[in-house]
Amino acid sequence: MATDLHDLSITELSRLIAARKLSPVELVEALIRRVELYDAQTRAFITRTFDLARRQAREAEAEIATAGPRGPLHGIPFALKDIYDTRGILTSAHSRIFIDRIPDVDATATTRLYEAGAVLLGKLATHEMAHAGPSFDLPWPPARNPWHLAHFTGGSSSGSGAAVAAGLVPVALGSDTGGSIRGPASLCGVVGLVPTFGLVSRAGVIPNSYTFDHCGPLARTVEDCALVLEALAGHDPKDAGTLRRQIPPYRQALRQDLRGLRIGVLRHHWEDDIPASEDVRTAMETALDVLRRLGALLEECRVRPLASYYFDVKIIIAESEIFSVHQKDLIARPGEFGADFRSRVLPSVLFTANDYVQATREHRRMMVEMEPLYVRFDAFVTAGMGEAPRLTDYRSVSFWQKPSPLTAWNVTGQPVLALPNGFGRSGLPLGMQILG
Repeated sequence: MATDLHDLSITELSRLIAARKLSPVELVEALIRRVELYDAQTRAFITRTFDLARRQAREAEAEIATAGPRGPLHGIPFALKDIYDTRGILTSAHSRIFIDRIPDVDATATTRLYEAGAVLLGKLATHEMAHAGPSFDLPWPPARNPWHLAHFTGGSSSGSGAAVAAGLVPVALGSDTGGSIRGPASLCGVVGLVPTFGLVSRAGVIPNSYTFDHCGPLARTVEDCALVLEALAGHDPKDAGTLRRQIPPYRQALRQDLRGLRIGVLRHHWEDDIPASEDVRTAMETALDVLRRLGALLEECRVRPLASYYFDVKIIIAESEIFSVHQKDLIARPGEFGADFRSRVLPSVLFTANDYVQATREHRRMMVEMEPLYVRFDAFVTAGMGEAPRLTDYRSVSFWQKPSPLTAWNVTGQPVLALPNGFGRSGLPLGMQILG
């Protein structure tokens, strides 16, 4: 068909497939050609599963022809951050440590997308172990921002953001421990969803921090993220942290208007805590004006400074936990990790048991402090990221020196939607966050 398929959302592609105007085989072949054409520049993929994708597409086409689609993801290609286990397929976490790691079992999220009829196109670049920054001393190069190849994608779901932004795949799964879905979504100009903690299973996903890890999608539209969440969400006996709750049809909420919705504006986070650029401030004011015109009731409110969430809780707990995950290899094979990963994780040995206990207590206080605000407000809004820096400007030491505008909500466990919010003066995307 004449339409550029890579420009279409999952929702649009699904309608074409259901109407028999588009074959899953045709869609997969179009995206394979696009990956082959552009991924040498974006470096989004670590492993291409094209043979599997072709087989799954043929099976989807045959099933749809006889019984109709299972749902909106049937025949839709997707890709996975390379920390999601895939049976018989390399799952490397972008690390030399796992360069020959072939799982025997799929991650629960992988299984649920397969059950929805989705088609796996490949495994995507990440920062090492879903934690370090962009590194050039690993078996694969870092992903690059499709808006400007010399610039950072954000991380650690770097390949997920790049692949969706470049139109290589309509949806990719990422993970978010301190901003790893929202950073790439903001810097690459796509939508990223971090679900409520415990809503999506982490079973079969290489862990970073058991306390803060979230799994979620990056896609072109909010509706696409909602329909993927419908497939992913739900209790999993393999993950004791998952919630037992009825999963609503999330897409129905998109038809509700905003009149009377009470939104708390966390202006102090982008004006005082981490002063944003003029471009970001202007874009945020424009976004707030749009919300007002749609009938939302905006009121400024305050929570803790971003530095408190970051330094008092997140760094201590998360770095202690990821050291625990990889302690055996860090002792036996330290030189096989990238330098950036080591620079982040090894200093955590200086944290004491008392540091960890105090941080967990403070973590609980931070969650409790949000409860009165849930009575006053239905949602919150704050800035995301500014324009992507150049890859050569990245400095690993900043991880220990500067708080992040994204981390607080991993600590509170709230759902967060990262949205594109215009462009900066260099032509690179800006982002904003809406919190539940």
